[in-house]
Amino acid sequence: MASQKPKKSFLLQNKKARHNYEILETLEAGLSLTGSEVKVLREKQGSILEAFFVFKKAELWMQNSHIPEYKNGGYANHVPLRLRKLLMHREELDRLFSLVKEKGVTLVPIKIYDKAGHIKLLMGVGKGKTRGDKRQAVKAKADKKQMKEHLR
Repeated sequence: MASQKPKKSFLLQNKKARHNYEILETLEAGLSLTGSEVKVLREKQGSILEAFFVFKKAELWMQNSHIPEYKNGGYANHVPLRLRKLLMHREELDRLFSLVKEKGVTLVPIKIYDKAGHIKLLMGVGKGKTRGDKRQAVKAKADKKQMKEHLR
């Protein structure tokens, strides 16, 4: 029997990431979460629009990601805007740190998803787009849509 790929179910997405940044490469990382955070994420609640990454003591942390409190959490609930540790191999962290030290390169959260029962974060290494780049991308998208409608 052939092994099947683990099923990925999308939980949260940062729709502005690809609009505001030119994504050079994407990476997957695990997230260290509490039980109440996992329950809220599986309900597809929360936001990573304003999240960013910080290196502290050779570890990578996601800051400013909002995961609201679980409504049935009681005393064991979590803080909505806490630091969340990313789980990655040391070699990947070192490579990311050297990439981010370059001028104009940053890490951007793209989406959070469930992969075989584990919550994962897809992040991109990207450079910020200028206003002109964004306009060209919007124009190209509109042209492509118009051509598709014309061919019908």
